[in-house]
Amino acid sequence: MRWCPSSLLHLLRCVRLRSCTRRGRTRVPLWIREIWAYMKLLVRSLYFNTLTDSDVVFDSVFEPVFWTVDYVTRWFGTVFVCLVVMLTSSIVVIAYVVLLPLVLNTYTPPWIAWHVCFGHWIIIMIAFHYFKAAKTPPGYLPSEKNDSPFVAVCKKCIMPKPARTHHCGICNRCILKMDHHCPWLNNCVGHFNHRYFFSFCFFMTLGCVYCSISGRNLFLDAYNALETNFLTPAPPYTFKDKMIHKCIIYMWVLTSTVGVALGALTIWHAVLISRGETSIERHINGKEAKRMAKQGRVYRNPFNYGRLNNWKVFLGIEKRSHWVTRVLLPSAHAPHGDGLTWEVFQLKKDLIPV
Repeated sequence: MRWCPSSLLHLLRCVRLRSCTRRGRTRVPLWIREIWAYMKLLVRSLYFNTLTDSDVVFDSVFEPVFWTVDYVTRWFGTVFVCLVVMLTSSIVVIAYVVLLPLVLNTYTPPWIAWHVCFGHWIIIMIAFHYFKAAKTPPGYLPSEKNDSPFVAVCKKCIMPKPARTHHCGICNRCILKMDHHCPWLNNCVGHFNHRYFFSFCFFMTLGCVYCSISGRNLFLDAYNALETNFLTPAPPYTFKDKMIHKCIIYMWVLTSTVGVALGALTIWHAVLISRGETSIERHINGKEAKRMAKQGRVYRNPFNYGRLNNWKVFLGIEKRSHWVTRVLLPSAHAPHGDGLTWEVFQLKKDLIPV
């Protein structure tokens, strides 16, 4: 077969045109091609198969939003921890510098002993439980193969997960008995640090209520003094007096606000613990109860052992003295169980005899 010059010229032009087109494609930045490929995959996932429902479509459409929220929360975790430390430290400094001299000069010895002992006990409990809640791993799936029973496969990790285990998008890992991801701890709340988290909330609320109640009269005096001096300035009112009154007002407003907000959260978690649930399980159990109610059946939480037993399991109470040594005093004891297997029977007797 013989080629004419015009045919060869046309072939060369086609080859050159294709090579230019390929070169043009390679000039597109890699990050633009990745976004374009992701968007095409996102659109195709909406009609992947007949099993697609509204939840799948919602997750697919809002996946960039979820990713952005997870990334921002992960980054701001350190900021929130620093904020907690700074605010708590400021209250402690005011208590030592401003309130303690007033207590020593005005209160009787029994009241001085009470405020000093109770105040230092609260500070120790708050610092201990916050440190342990933030630094203790919540509990992860073992990397090696194990014989623990599993109830589902994680869609993100593509690994079998046991009961009460859920995936955290911020930590990007499956958490044993996950309750929620707490940005104020920069850590997930799971099986091994759930008790530390609740104890921190409880003692922080108790400390805020204590400061709010005991400092109410000081707050009113400081507020009235500032208002009076603002309207009619008095010569004896020094800069030191003004700063002391502002510190008292700052302490009372902050502790009262935190006490109300954190107190509501603490009560909510106490209710969940009494029911043998986590925050995630509360939502799941609610949906399951509605589904079974339509069938004329009653749903029972398989991890509810009774209110007293739930608290014993949660706090790790094994004998009577543990109510003092493990609840009212700092204790780093491990929780009941390994977080991989759970009793699922409705026990009529005490799970942990005391």
